Parts: sequence; C-alpha cells; structure tokens
Amino acid sequence: MGDQPVRVLVCGDVEGRLSSLFSRVQAIQKKTGQFDLLLCVGEFFGVTTEAEAEWQQYKTGAKKAPIQTYILGAASQETVKNFPNSDGSELAENITYLGRRGVFSGASGLQLAYVSGQEAQQEPAPAHCFTSKDLSALVTSLTSSSKFRGVDILLTSQWPRGVWQYGNSAEVNTKSCGSSSIASLADKLKPRYHFAALEGVHYERLPYRNHVVLQENAQHVSRFIALATVNNPAKKKYLYAFNIVPMKNMDPTELVKQPQDATESPYRRSAKDKTETQKPPFSTTEEEEPVQQFFFDLSRKQGGAPRGRGGKRPSDGRGRDGPFQGQPKQPRRHPQPTGPCWFCLASPQVEKHLVVSIGAHCYLALAKGPLTPRHVLILPIGHYQSVVELSADVVEEMEKYKSALRDFYKSKGERCVLFERNYRSQHLQLQVVPVPLNRCTTEDIKEAFMVQAQEQNMELMEIPQHTDLKQIAPPGTPYFYVELDSGEKLYYRIQKNFPLQFGREVLASEALLNIPTRADWKECKQSREEEDDSCKQLRDDFQPYDFAWDD
Repeated sequence: MGDQPVRVLVCGDVEGRLSSLFSRVQAIQKKTGQFDLLLCVGEFFGVTTEAEAEWQQYKTGAKKAPIQTYILGAASQETVKNFPNSDGSELAENITYLGRRGVFSGASGLQLAYVSGQEAQQEPAPAHCFTSKDLSALVTSLTSSSKFRGVDILLTSQWPRGVWQYGNSAEVNTKSCGSSSIASLADKLKPRYHFAALEGVHYERLPYRNHVVLQENAQHVSRFIALATVNNPAKKKYLYAFNIVPMKNMDPTELVKQPQDATESPYRRSAKDKTETQKPPFSTTEEEEPVQQFFFDLSRKQGGAPRGRGGKRPSDGRGRDGPFQGQPKQPRRHPQPTGPCWFCLASPQVEKHLVVSIGAHCYLALAKGPLTPRHVLILPIGHYQSVVELSADVVEEMEKYKSALRDFYKSKGERCVLFERNYRSQHLQLQVVPVPLNRCTTEDIKEAFMVQAQEQNMELMEIPQHTDLKQIAPPGTPYFYVELDSGEKLYYRIQKNFPLQFGREVLASEALLNIPTRADWKECKQSREEEDDSCKQLRDDFQPYDFAWDD
C-alpha cells in the first residue's frame, strides 16, 4: 500500500450490542466508503441473555460483521467465558480476538500494540487482568530494536493514569481512574494514537510531545482518545474514524511535525521519586544559566542585535562588562514551567533571530508570519500563562513596553491594537498590531470586533478602562481580550470552539487592514533571510523608544 493511508474505525465498549454497532458502521461506510479495519477497546461482550443470543448469531454464521474487526480480551470475570484462551484467535467470521498482549502488523506496515483487560491487583492474576510481566515483555519485544521510534496505535481497555495532566480536563474521577502501568507503557511505546474505554465517557486529549524539548531531538506527537459505550443514552461518542499513514512509510520530517496545541507529556512528571534522577526542566539555579547565557549570545551579534539588557547582564562574573557587583537581585529567578515551553526565553526553541528587545521581566519579538511588518509580541521572560497571572513587576514592565510601542507607532502614523487569547496556549503572548491612522478610526476597530464576534455568536463585553482584568477573569479562566489605543477594553469569556485566529481575522478584514489573505499566520511565513532583515529593520527603528536599551 506504500504511503497510502489506512482507514481505521475504533469503537469503545460494545457490551454485546453487535447489531447496533455494525449497523452504524455500515451506515458510515455507505456514506464515506469502505474502511480497512475496526478496532474495539473495552468490554466487547455483554452479560445479558439478549447479548448472548445476539453473539450466537455471529458465532454460527447467521450474521456476519461487515468489516474486519479486531477486539481486546475480557475486562471482567463475567466475560472471560467468551475467550477460549489467552492467545489470539478468530471467534467468528471477520471478528478476531487479538490476544492477551502483543503486536499486530498489517500488510500496509501499520504497527499496533495491544494489552487486554485491567491491571491485576493480586497474584496469581485473574484471567481478565494483565501483569507487569505482560507489559515488560511487550515493551522489550518492541524497544529492543535500535530502529524503534514508537508504534502507530496502542489499544488498551484501561486508561493511563494521569493522562489529563497538562491537557484538557476529563469527566472522570481523577483519583481512581486509570492504571499507572498503562501510563508507563504509553510513555515507553510512544503511540501516535492511544485508544481506551471502560469509563463510559468520550475524551480526546490535546496531543502531547514524546521528547523533552530542551534535551532531545523532535519526535512525533501522541494522541489519546477514550471512547464511550455503544448506544449510550447520553449519546456520547463511541466510534472514531481516522486515516493513518504507517510510521515506517512516512517522511521523518512529516512525522515529527508539531501541532500548535501540543503539550508536554503527561507521564514525565508523574512520580515524585523520579526527581532525583530526572530533574524537571528549569527548576534549579544551575539551570538558570542558559537564560543568562542566551542574552550574551544575542548581544554578540553584529549590527541589529536585540536591544536590551543583553549586552549588560553579567553571569557569575563572566559577563562582557566584567565581574558583577551590587544588585542583590542577580541572578534573577523567573517563574519556570513544569515542562518544556516554546516561549520561555530559556528554551532553545525560541527563535532568537526574532527577538527585538529584552527587558528585566519581558521581551519583545517580531510576530511569526506577521500581519504587518511592525506586528510584534510582548512576552514575559518567565513562565506565565496569561495577563491575570502576572506579578506586579512584570505588569509594570509590560505597560512600559505598551507605552513605548504606542509612541513608536504614532511616529509612523499608526495606532496600535493589543489582544490576548488565553485559550489553548501555554505561555502569554500579547499581540500588538499597528493600524494606519488613515485606514480607520478607533471606533471602526471596536465596531469590527463587536460585529464579527456577534456573527460567531460570541458576546464581546466592554469593561471599564480602570478595571483590573483579574477582577473579571480569575487565573485559569479561558478568555479573549482586546485593548484599543483609546484605553477601551473588550472581553469575552471563552466557552468552547473559539476560533484561534479570531483577532487576526478581525484586523485583516476588509473594514480594517483589508488583507484577508493574511488572517492565518501560516499563510504569511517568511524565509529565515526575510525574517532576519525584517527584524533588523524593526530593531533599528524601535531603538530610540526602547527603554531597555537605555537602562
């Protein structure tokens, strides 16, 4: 099949409702075409007399599954009787039991690892449970190869414990849900897709990284998806359809592409006893040094180097201006993330060539794929998720940057619009976009935001100019916020499905900048050389207004 995608359906707990499941599958296939296989996680068999009678029809051949179906083993003692042994076998035409645990490889090259049942709480383990030996054998069989990069799909009935960490919340009891052993398995096998069931809910976690950004080469992301029970009364999703090109057939650069909303791995910090051998990133004084060294590296660049404290900040006597004396606040400790972050100034992932200015608590950077040549971001050096979480000294310096930018834009015949989206983002990014004075008035900008929000059934509310955002949005609240050059502020408490590019879409619209094709930053990408030139020009232009350079 080469690099052709495999079309896969995955189902949650069937609990014997075979006809309901297969009717739904047939309807989907009639509408969208044939799928290659159906994978079932959780409890496949039911325990009622109706479920048993229905299974007999498939077992005897009176009915036939409309698709090649692969199922996991029993997840409870009551359904063990439906499985002849712990080895995989065909139970009925087109319905195959995968086995207690193992690896299934299709002709397409798709590699699928699986573990049946629940984690054993006693020895000897009951027939519907797996043991640590099962998992060790599975991991060893796969990871012993030097070419191992991960598996395409992992099927488990039980959830991995703590999978919701750093991600979106799940409707489960987080104190009792899931298995730590399954979490460890997922961490080691690095599945591109991991499916589970048993909890009766549908949950799609944000994708997570399989590499430590500061220490390892980029790897593919993993997606965890839990599915509900077939025909559940709450109509929660129990069937998931997707296409997947097997890992072995993919171009490595395509495989490791990172989606914007990827988080750190939920499994890397799950055990406190790991802290001695695996320090959390950016947690110690020694690990602060890259932040300081990063400033010096920037300052060494010739012409157009980032303005700011880079050329002045000493580092344990190694600074360019000689040994450090006085100022007891050095070395400055900024809040650090619990895992890798793409915007913390300590991270090597920060695109250093886009940095325009560095202050004591914030830095200024040219926006990636900018709406206009002078579109910038104000970002805190330390790890803060939103404006409402900032400490007083960071807020003070952020206000200084805002004021400097307003004066700078005014000199260019522009007014500035600031907006923040505290939704599906780890690190605060305050977007600052200049709008030419002759294009539109402040009232036009305000109206454009209001109208376009209304069109998308969102109610942007105006908040008093001197009201602190913290009074309206407690930490952790997802929101969208706009600040106009008049000092007027607009606020929307995000419910769900917020359009990620909304701020850019409004400003790029015909009523304002009239550059609708630039609404998506990905469509505005520049070459590295173009970014270098744009940023150098911006640094030089902004220098007279840069208070950080004067400090």
